[in-house]
Amino acid sequence: MAVRSVHFPSFEASLPSMAGKTVVITGTTSGTGRVAARTVAKLGAKVVMLNRPSPRSEAALEELTSTFPDAEIHSVDCDLQSFASVEAAAEQVGELCPEGVDVLCNNAGVMALPDRATGDGFDVQMQTNHLSHFLLTRQLMDLLERAAEERGEARIVNHTSVARLTPKKTLIADYMEKRGGDLGGDGSSIANLFFRGPRWLRYNQSKLANAAFSAALHHKLQNKGSKVKALLAHPGLANTQLQQTTVEEGGMGKLFTNLFMRTGQSQEDGAMGILSCMCLPEAESGQFWGCGLGPLASKGPAKPSGLESFYDNEETRELLWNKSTEAIGREFSI
Repeated sequence: MAVRSVHFPSFEASLPSMAGKTVVITGTTSGTGRVAARTVAKLGAKVVMLNRPSPRSEAALEELTSTFPDAEIHSVDCDLQSFASVEAAAEQVGELCPEGVDVLCNNAGVMALPDRATGDGFDVQMQTNHLSHFLLTRQLMDLLERAAEERGEARIVNHTSVARLTPKKTLIADYMEKRGGDLGGDGSSIANLFFRGPRWLRYNQSKLANAAFSAALHHKLQNKGSKVKALLAHPGLANTQLQQTTVEEGGMGKLFTNLFMRTGQSQEDGAMGILSCMCLPEAESGQFWGCGLGPLASKGPAKPSGLESFYDNEETRELLWNKSTEAIGREFSI
């Protein structure tokens, strides 16, 4: 469903040049990731797009290279449902980017999928949305530090959503363990516009993990005195391919989804949060960029706020880090 962009045109016009910067983005075949890749390419960045190999990935590369023939644009195969694929992708990024990585945008995500395990044994939503991004960040940290030392700063941008707030605000260890396919089943319900059931709890835990990861990164990087920033963003209620995939997987009804999404904003307006974190000079480590009308806002200009205490606390940060390193099978020291 097409929705008019209200804020994006003036926002895009205000963005600074990204010439001389290398930007790595996951999930650029549609939605906010596609908008982000197109925008930073237009601003002059070297762009590396990480997607599962597919005709859509090929089309995304073709679109960008034909639209911006003078830009340096690369496509790297990366299946976030496979740790081995993530490691191979990170190695390829290292070969493509000896100059370092200025921005890593962990954007890709799935929503309200059935209760199934990845080949690595984890919940498909948790591994796609968080655990593989945790591994990718670990593998690219040296490249981020290299860019920060040579050019003054680098940025890690994670993408959460309003789902971090409901149905639980507490991160639960079980959802980051090898319990894929045994985490409540496929139930889903929507009552008073609140999403309930095991599908949505698994999604909630993955988006809460995104937020806690940003908080943990921020504190660890600041304590080290690193020039790498950790930022968090959310898209509001943005009309992207994410909702259609959820409908196809049985997580939402088609009629309800079509009606509900009419209250949202365009994918371009939804991308302003991650683009603010990626591009704006004033964006600082530990900030949370999203619709500026409060934590439940579905649309509006992107504005910064602080990280929230229900995930930015020592207990949650330690749980997130410990379970994530356990999942990927290696330490991640900063």
